[in-house]
Amino acid sequence: MKLTIKEKLAYGLGDTGSNIVFQVVIIYMMFFYTDVFGISAAAAGTLMLVVRLFDAITDPLMGALADRTNSRWGRYRPYLLWIAIPYGVLAVLAFTTPDTSEANKLIYAYVTYALMMTAYTAINIPYSALGGMLTRDTQERASVQAWRFAMAKVGGVMVAALTFPLVTYFGEGNKQLGFSLAMVVLSVIAVLCFVACFAFTKERVVEVAKKVSIKSDILAVLRNDQWWIMAAVTFFLLITVAMRGGVTPYYVTYYLGQESLVSSFVTTSMVGGICGALFTGWAIKTICKVKLMKFACLGVAAANFILFNVPADMVYVAFIINFMTQFFHMIFIPILFSTIPDTADYGKEKNGAGPMAMGISGHLLSLKFGIAIGGALTGWLLSFYGYQANVIQTETASNGIVTIFSLSPAIGALIAFGLLHFYKLNQAWYLKKEGNIDE
Repeated sequence: MKLTIKEKLAYGLGDTGSNIVFQVVIIYMMFFYTDVFGISAAAAGTLMLVVRLFDAITDPLMGALADRTNSRWGRYRPYLLWIAIPYGVLAVLAFTTPDTSEANKLIYAYVTYALMMTAYTAINIPYSALGGMLTRDTQERASVQAWRFAMAKVGGVMVAALTFPLVTYFGEGNKQLGFSLAMVVLSVIAVLCFVACFAFTKERVVEVAKKVSIKSDILAVLRNDQWWIMAAVTFFLLITVAMRGGVTPYYVTYYLGQESLVSSFVTTSMVGGICGALFTGWAIKTICKVKLMKFACLGVAAANFILFNVPADMVYVAFIINFMTQFFHMIFIPILFSTIPDTADYGKEKNGAGPMAMGISGHLLSLKFGIAIGGALTGWLLSFYGYQANVIQTETASNGIVTIFSLSPAIGALIAFGLLHFYKLNQAWYLKKEGNIDE
C-alpha cells in the first residue's frame, strides 16, 4: 500500500534519533578520544575494533528477540519506546571524561562505548525491521528508506552544526565538560525523535511468529545468497565510511588549516546527503534501484578521486567536492537498506524462511564490523603516518590524513560497484515475480 508523507516522515525521525549517536561516533569519537579524552590514536583504534566484536553476540540475539516479540504495539515498534531513554543516558556517559589515570580512562572508555553500542543495537535493529513491516511494496520500501536517510542526515546536520558550538558554549574552554553537556542536549532530541516515530507509525505487515530456534533463523539468513551480497557491499563500504568520517575533523583542522570550519564542513556534507536522499525518492520511481546504486558508486569514486587532488589552500573547492561526495553517497545508502527486506522476501520464496529482524541484525552486524575495522584502521594509520594531537603535522602525517579521507571511500565505492554485478533482485526480477514467470 501507499504510505502517507506523515508516516514516512515519522519513520524517518527514528533515524534522526539514531544518527545523533551514529554520526557523533563516526565523525567525532576518534577526535574526542585522542584530543579531548586523552588516549592515543592506536589505543582508540583498537578499542573501536575490540568492542565491536561484542556485536557478533548482541546483534543476532537482538534480531531473534525482536522477531519473537508480541505486544499490543506490534513486534518492532515498542523498542522505540522501551530503549529510548537508556540510549540517551549511555550516549552522555560515553562522552564524559572521568578524572582518573589514563589506564582507568581506557577501561571507562571500553565499558561506556560497549554499553552505548549495545543500546544502539537494541533500538536500531527493531527500528530497521519496522521499515519492512510498514508495507510490502518494494518501491514504497525504497521511498520509505529515502525519507529515512534524508531524516538521518537531518540528525547528522544537527550533530555537525551543534556539536562544536555546544562544546564551546557549555565548556567555556573546557572541552571535556563541553562534550558531556553537548551530548545531554543531543540525547534529549534523540529521545523525542524515537517517541514520535513510535507514535505515528504502524506495523501493517502482520506475520505469525513461527516457533523455530534461533539457530534456524540464523541458518535461514546464511543460506540467502542475495543477503550475502548486500552484507558484503555494506561491510566494505562502511569500512571506508568510518575511515572518512573519523578523519574528517583532522582533515579540516590539520590539512585545510581551518579548525573553526569543522562544523561548517560537516554540515555541508550532511546537506549534500539530504539532497542525495531526496533525489533518490524521486529517481526510484522511474529507474531500477540496482542501476541507481551502480551510478551512485561511480559518482562517489569520481568525486573522491577529485577531492584527493584538491590543494590545501582551495578550501571552498574542497567544500563543493565534499558536498558532491555525500550527494552520491546518499543516493546509494537508502536503496542499500531497502534491499534487506527484499532479500528476506527472496529467502521466503527460495528457501521457505526469511526472518526479517534476523536478516536486519545480520546486515547491521556487517555494517558494525565495517565501522569497527574502519575505525581501527583510522587510528592505526594516523599513528603510522606520525600524527600527534594538537600540534602542526608533518608533511607525511598531513598527506596521510588526505589519503584516508579521500582515497578510502573511492576504493570502497569501486568494490561495492563490482559486488553489485552479482545482485539479481532488480526491477526485472520483481516483474517476473509479480507476473509469476519462472526465472
